[in-house]
Amino acid sequence: MKAKKPDSKGNIIVGTTAILIVALLLISIFVITTITFIQNSNIGSKNNDNFKYVIDDYSANLEILGRDAIAQATQKVYNGLHIRDSPNQIRKNLNKLLEDKNDEFKKKYDMDISSEVISVEPTDSPWKVLFKVKLNGKKGNEKFSQIIERNTSIEGLRDPLPIAKLTIASGVMAYDDKIHYKTALSAYMLLHNFDSPESYIEATAPLTMKKCPYDPYVHHGDPGVLKDCLDTGYFHESADGSCYLCRLEGKGKCPHYGMEVFIQTHTPLGNESLSCSDHVVFADHYNGEKINPNDWDSLILDSSHRKKYGLVGNESY
Repeated sequence: MKAKKPDSKGNIIVGTTAILIVALLLISIFVITTITFIQNSNIGSKNNDNFKYVIDDYSANLEILGRDAIAQATQKVYNGLHIRDSPNQIRKNLNKLLEDKNDEFKKKYDMDISSEVISVEPTDSPWKVLFKVKLNGKKGNEKFSQIIERNTSIEGLRDPLPIAKLTIASGVMAYDDKIHYKTALSAYMLLHNFDSPESYIEATAPLTMKKCPYDPYVHHGDPGVLKDCLDTGYFHESADGSCYLCRLEGKGKCPHYGMEVFIQTHTPLGNESLSCSDHVVFADHYNGEKINPNDWDSLILDSSHRKKYGLVGNESY
């Protein structure tokens, strides 16, 4: 008996079945590959998000620790020690603070973190200091490396210039949120043969860095503004004044955009003497006169500073 040959209908069924099986295999492979890819992508995304969170957290701490590092340098000045290179001193301070922070992050995130302060720089604003820190991290096979930049405010810190310039041995004192020059400033003026040093006996100046809100400064000529400025102890932006980093080094002026503050006299004398902006007293050395000869507490200002603060031809201040 002869075997029957498969008819065309049987061939079609066999072929179709084979094609379906191959298609199902391909679909299964595609699905498995896709799931694996998505899982790996999710793991990578999770790691990236985790690293980003760590960097963001670290950056927030950098702003605070940078300010602490500056404050430590300021305390060194108030302890009577001279700072020759304030960015380097602050960099050393911050590196030590970051070592402790790195240990804390190791416990917090189980990551090996190392850091190095690349630079400490003045900025276009005298109220900010720029920090650049190289941050490296590793967890398992994942690594990251990034340079973090953050600006730190110096507002609320003590002004280091009077102590750094005259030294603590001069007798200058800091209390009641003021610098009390006692006889230190008049002795400094006498030593340098400046006019009428007796006018600056018992002079005072603000201790804490506060940014003056009366901007433009010509508004100091408006009624009551100058009095409030002096009573509160505001500092003012000045292209001729020194930045905070240079103030730490005892420099009355510097090439950076800085600040100035009024050194207020308390004397019945009306003699011509140094204009009372601190960069004039400690660096530029040119004279001014009392804006109100009958006021013991009157500022001694030159014509350019009177114009800057709106105190020319206006007796309402």
